[in-house]
Amino acid sequence: MSFFNRLKEGLVKTKENLMQKIDQVLSNFTRVDEEFFQELEEALIGADVGVHTSEVLLEDLRQKVKQARVEDGNQVRLLLQQSMSELLGEDPAPLNIVPDRLNIVLVVGVNGVGKTTLVGKLAHRYRNQGMRVTIAAADTFRAAAIDQLAVWAERAGAELIQHQDGADPAAVVFDAISAAKARGSSLLLVDTAGRLHNKKHLMEEMGKIFRIIKREGEDAPHEVLLVLDATTGQNAISQAQSFSDVCAVSALALTKLDGTAKGGIVLAIAEQLKLPVKLIGIGEKVDDLRDFIPQEFVAALFEQGS
Repeated sequence: MSFFNRLKEGLVKTKENLMQKIDQVLSNFTRVDEEFFQELEEALIGADVGVHTSEVLLEDLRQKVKQARVEDGNQVRLLLQQSMSELLGEDPAPLNIVPDRLNIVLVVGVNGVGKTTLVGKLAHRYRNQGMRVTIAAADTFRAAAIDQLAVWAERAGAELIQHQDGADPAAVVFDAISAAKARGSSLLLVDTAGRLHNKKHLMEEMGKIFRIIKREGEDAPHEVLLVLDATTGQNAISQAQSFSDVCAVSALALTKLDGTAKGGIVLAIAEQLKLPVKLIGIGEKVDDLRDFIPQEFVAALFEQGS
């Protein structure tokens, strides 16, 4: 199955939630007036695009409609698709992984968003590209996380650095960086414990890990990848803001898009956080972790007859 078809399949729930609401508004109005825009705004908000982002999109759409003197609903649909595409940006933003250095990616997020699985899938991806990959099992609070990483590491052919349960996560990261340097690894993936973004002492520990990586790794971390669960909708925004305060989040991975009707959160993230969504999860299979391609995401939502 092509990437685009797999993406469409993974976005079925979001498409049903977002586009059905939008298309219902378009079919109910024969005039593009203020009442029309109000109904359209409610449809966007109801699909987890968010109040502020919906206002931004609708203001842009109003200008486009006025300039083009549009009165037909199908034309409005095309202009809205254009507004969303412009909001997300034209080009995909790949992970900052480059040859001839040790690339360090710190993976963070709250409990249950799929960090450990994402680390395993990334290890699999980059091993398949010929890179030597090391994984730091810095989630020392949950024995199952280390066991899960061990399975992924063996499957991918990656090297796992781990300590005993309850060990200092920062010490694991320090040892992992030393091992990755000594073994000539191209990529170090650091899995961290899930933590509530409003728990101060846990966030301070994350800050400690971040500082060790900056001290021991050349120009590192090269990515601080915040993993967000798409099913949480607008709560993802507050999580991202809290983590950014502690460890300079540089990129986002949005998991479980295939299981939610709240995929409109992608638009809110782009508009409010000004952080690139670089990865999306649209299923359980190893290759269902994909680079986020903004234009294909919007096209999959707006495609008719599917």
